[in-house]
Amino acid sequence: MNVNSISRRGFMHSVAAAALLFGSHRTLFAKESKRRFGTRKPEEELEGNEFHLTLEETVVNITGTPKIATTINGMLPGPTLRWREGEEVTIHVTNNMPKSGSIHWHGIILPFNMDGVPGISYPGIAPGETFTYRFKVRQSGTYWYHSHTPFHEQTGMHGSIIIEPKEKEPFEYDRDYVVSLSDWSDEKPEAIFRKLKIFSDYYNFNQRTIGDFFEEVKEKGFLKAFDDRKMWNRMRMSDRDLSDVTGYTYTYLLNGMTDAQDWRGLFKKGDRVRLRLINESAMTNFDVRIPGLKMEVVAADGNYVKSVEVDEIRIGVAETYDVIVKPDDRAYCIFAQSIERSGFVGGTLAPDSASKAERPEMDAPQPLTMADMGMGGYSPKVKKMNMAHMKMAPAMKEEPKYPITPLPIKRNGPAVTMWAKDPRYRLDDPGVGLRGNGRKVLTYADLKSLRSTADDPKPDREIVLHLTGNMERYIWSINGITYDESEPLRFNYGERLRITFVNDTMMNHPMHLHGMWSDLETGDDAHLVRKHTLLVQPGSKLSCRVTVDAKGAWAFHCHLLYHMLGMFRKVEVV
Repeated sequence: MNVNSISRRGFMHSVAAAALLFGSHRTLFAKESKRRFGTRKPEEELEGNEFHLTLEETVVNITGTPKIATTINGMLPGPTLRWREGEEVTIHVTNNMPKSGSIHWHGIILPFNMDGVPGISYPGIAPGETFTYRFKVRQSGTYWYHSHTPFHEQTGMHGSIIIEPKEKEPFEYDRDYVVSLSDWSDEKPEAIFRKLKIFSDYYNFNQRTIGDFFEEVKEKGFLKAFDDRKMWNRMRMSDRDLSDVTGYTYTYLLNGMTDAQDWRGLFKKGDRVRLRLINESAMTNFDVRIPGLKMEVVAADGNYVKSVEVDEIRIGVAETYDVIVKPDDRAYCIFAQSIERSGFVGGTLAPDSASKAERPEMDAPQPLTMADMGMGGYSPKVKKMNMAHMKMAPAMKEEPKYPITPLPIKRNGPAVTMWAKDPRYRLDDPGVGLRGNGRKVLTYADLKSLRSTADDPKPDREIVLHLTGNMERYIWSINGITYDESEPLRFNYGERLRITFVNDTMMNHPMHLHGMWSDLETGDDAHLVRKHTLLVQPGSKLSCRVTVDAKGAWAFHCHLLYHMLGMFRKVEVV
């Protein structure tokens, strides 16, 4: 087992940055004389049943300018925690920061008062205090943990979890590496959010130009091109609006290292290498590939799936995928590009420590389509491009019917500017940016649970959650109602619930329900895929089934950090 850390050079660079910060930049923190700033430490792996973690403010230098990060044990990312299925773990978390903090164990099934969400499961961890988490580990696989205190996740407070299974895994491998993807900004998250509230497209440098319009005139004719532009303008939307925050401010990291620092994982000829892909970012959905290598997907969100071989994976914020690769005796690039193609990060898989894999060119960004607006299925052009890579989910053509529990909804309020007219299940759609690229891209239609779900109970009832927003005013909501104006969702203990998401926006939303599994409907009821985070495509529908088996209060939200303030619900299980 081998989990890489920041290089010695990177570590020494961080120490030098701290000296610089406290020397020539001392005046920056003259008003913060009571705050204690540590220096960045190399990442570690911690194993056992009892852990001691500290929440700290730490000097880091990622872009060449010293900045303050919020870290766990002085590391960015935090230490990788290795647990064992069936054992009890005790984790003492001490807050050495001047403000309250928290740790949430993402995707971990545990008592609600151990979940780590301030205002729902506990008050948070006050400065100088220690909170002890204690729970039995009831699962295995690849997970992660992060702060649930506003904006701390953006400034570095996240880490990986590996849970060793009780029973032998259904696949073999020789090397094991965590590949943690994240996004770092030298800007304070409060400043990023303020800019988005003033100009929601502040970080979008992929807007249409007059040249684009003339190209559309050549392709469609003047009237059709003009009508299309008029339609988008009337809706106050842009078909280039793929991400709120981009590489204009973000530096993308792989295991806490920049592309230039080049994280590397070593292997010997003939090795089977397991890569635990974890998206620990605040706002970035990544498209991951290893040019020259097929990836065998063996687990999704910690749960085994029937193996499927792909060239590329879109990994939404908070999702995890385990893949196995079989490299030859040469260097390969683990390449992760942001969904809007404003930046990337790469690392190297190599048989030696000297080789550096060549980076491929980033793909060109693709505009959103009518389907992404909720105007029906694929356009003929898009459908033609994707036929070689799509498998229709036949059972989803006839959607099952269950009693629907009505929920409060506000269609015409300030938190809604778009309502999808014809949202459809697009489980076989690779998604904007990946359509027709000539590579086999993993889709939700490809995922089948390794365990049989044929005898799982059918849902007792269904609720529909519209994912809504006003991009111009940068307001995000569910059913047109923001979190601060909402009532809790009430689930009945012991019921089997169907949740259908309707994405009425043009953004991908990774939806995360705490405390319970979400069994994704893919059209095969015998192999429902068990996940903790579901990436809902723009203008589409997606359904999952939840066995409500955990009493207490839980969080349910979009995992994009700056959407979470409004696209959030408290769930009460009684």
